[in-house]
Amino acid sequence: MDEAQKEAAIMCVVQSGTLMMQYLRASNEASSAAASRRRWAFLHSLGQRRYEKEEEEDSEEEEEEEEEKEVVLLPRQASGPGFRRGGRLRSVERRFWARPRSTEWWDRTVLETWDDEQWLQNFRMRKATFLELCARLAPALQRQKTRMRIPLSVEKRVAIALWKLATSVCYRDVGNQFGVGRSTAGSVVLEVCRAIQRVLMRSTVTVGNKLPEIIEGFKGMGFPNCAGIVGTTHMPILCPPHQAAEYVNTKGYYSMALQALVDHRGQFTHLSAGWPGKTHEAKIFNKSTLFTKGQEGTLFTPGSMEINGVTVPRVILGGPAYPLLPWLMVPYTEELDSTKESFNATLSRCQEPLDEAFSRLKGRWRCLTGRNDCAVENLPRLISACCVLHNICEEKGEAYEETWEAEAKQLAATFEQPLQRPDIRIKPAARSERVRDALCAYIAGVV
Repeated sequence: MDEAQKEAAIMCVVQSGTLMMQYLRASNEASSAAASRRRWAFLHSLGQRRYEKEEEEDSEEEEEEEEEKEVVLLPRQASGPGFRRGGRLRSVERRFWARPRSTEWWDRTVLETWDDEQWLQNFRMRKATFLELCARLAPALQRQKTRMRIPLSVEKRVAIALWKLATSVCYRDVGNQFGVGRSTAGSVVLEVCRAIQRVLMRSTVTVGNKLPEIIEGFKGMGFPNCAGIVGTTHMPILCPPHQAAEYVNTKGYYSMALQALVDHRGQFTHLSAGWPGKTHEAKIFNKSTLFTKGQEGTLFTPGSMEINGVTVPRVILGGPAYPLLPWLMVPYTEELDSTKESFNATLSRCQEPLDEAFSRLKGRWRCLTGRNDCAVENLPRLISACCVLHNICEEKGEAYEETWEAEAKQLAATFEQPLQRPDIRIKPAARSERVRDALCAYIAGVV
């Protein structure tokens, strides 16, 4: 074979190999494209089914969805009806949908047929008081109507919150009762508590112009120039997600503490809520605005009395855990004689309105007696709202049922209140002791 023939044979082999490679490459591309189309079709079908399932589950939890368009990125290889080539975006209109729920119970039964006794049992107040409360909260709770849906009325929002606070049932049960979703019920409760705190706290939890009446009230109980009694109570909570050890009190359960100043009628005049259960009463007191105002002399309007040459200012009373200050009287704990015992007995008698206030607070608003399922960061607002509502009910003369007291005690039986622990590191100043001794002599009738 000459050189020309060899060269021709080689070229033929090369061309055959090239053709074979081109054929194999084309076959692979076609097979890959077909497989890719099948794979994307399968994934798209699977995604649609999963999306539809999630939509169905979400609709049971969320009612307040907004009408929206979902943008889907289609793969370059995808094909079929409705698909565009080139990986372009296609907008898919999502149909607005809300799970139908019955509101007949609230709209027809409660609003139209319930009498005052039924309102009191379920909402802790008569209908007239409820409507007055709604009117005061309306500016903060009113919502605009939209083309999507009619918002919940102010009355229904307030009723949802009161039902939750009074019964302590879970948010899902509250939602089912009022024909709303679980998450809607939860957000409404917090909105109402926030509105109560912002709109009503300052005008409701205050001494105001009632100081002379309060002074006379405690004087009638045997203690002169007294403007209130301070104390702390603990509300059991679920284990917090962060710094849980700080919320374990001396009785061994998780709690949040409320410090309150109470007048002679058992109404709150100052609040400090949200303290971890481990915090000592004296520390809560020292960190509160009550202490700051008392030290500055701005807690009450000036008004002192002279006893045996000692100037006695307006005072408040406290338990043995609190420090003795010129404006804060606490019991004697050492070297007791008959006059000191008489002083302690009078102070203990004046503490009854405080104990009664805490008892009624938890009896009316049962959410404070068991382990509260509200998030820790929202609990101070919820507790404060319950205190405001307590004052409103007391001021309006709303009845307090004995059955509430029994139920509250039964629920709280496993959560015994921590005992007050005196802080022995705090040594009272000489002036504080002089004021207490003067009051002790006055109460014992030795003046």
